[in-house]
Amino acid sequence: MENDIKKDSKLSIPGAIVIMGLLIMLGIIISKSPSKKVDDSTSVAKQNTTISGPVPVAPLSDKDHIRGNKKIAKILIIEFSDLECPFCKSFHPILKQAMEKYPGQIVWVYRHYPLETLHSKARNEARATECVNKLSGNDTFWKYVDMIYENTPGNDGLDPNLLPVFAEKVGVDKVAFNKCMIDDQAEMDKIIDANLLDGKNSKLQGTPHSIIITKDQQQIPINGSDGDTLNAALNVLLK
Repeated sequence: MENDIKKDSKLSIPGAIVIMGLLIMLGIIISKSPSKKVDDSTSVAKQNTTISGPVPVAPLSDKDHIRGNKKIAKILIIEFSDLECPFCKSFHPILKQAMEKYPGQIVWVYRHYPLETLHSKARNEARATECVNKLSGNDTFWKYVDMIYENTPGNDGLDPNLLPVFAEKVGVDKVAFNKCMIDDQAEMDKIIDANLLDGKNSKLQGTPHSIIITKDQQQIPINGSDGDTLNAALNVLLK
């Protein structure tokens, strides 16, 4: 999981006043083993999957990008993602596989969370997806997102000149796309900023971050590209 706030992993050793004579008499040996650094990119699959109470995630709206049929699906997965995050890139096909494994039972919602201090190109790519959505609709939006994840190496590795090329490949007029990217930038940014605020309100710490929501509004957070926890939760909820 990627996070734009880097934290140092240091031991905190409480101060103490020790009487040396007493220590020798009692033969007390105090030892501390060093703490292990936590790598946000590693799986947290060994942690217990717990269902929690609701978090203040925004409800679905006509601005959302939805994959699946919300009328018949049993669960909703809201994903906050960054198009240049390599962990988001690896998690994207895991969610696609879950959709295929449980046809009709999952609704997947994509919300933008570009970590601009890490990925300077992420917001512009998010704008591009929104222009595609505006010009050609939700289904084309998903095809475009799939294409970006399939082609970017992550960490700002995608050539921005490919964005209109990809748009044309999914059926969007290139001239209209380029015009949207210039003339409608403020409109696209408004959508992205609303997603960012929603992610912050949902206590998001990094990307990808997903929330499984059941019909009775119970929630399971999936932090990072943790396919093991995702699949374990789905196996319980959709068995």
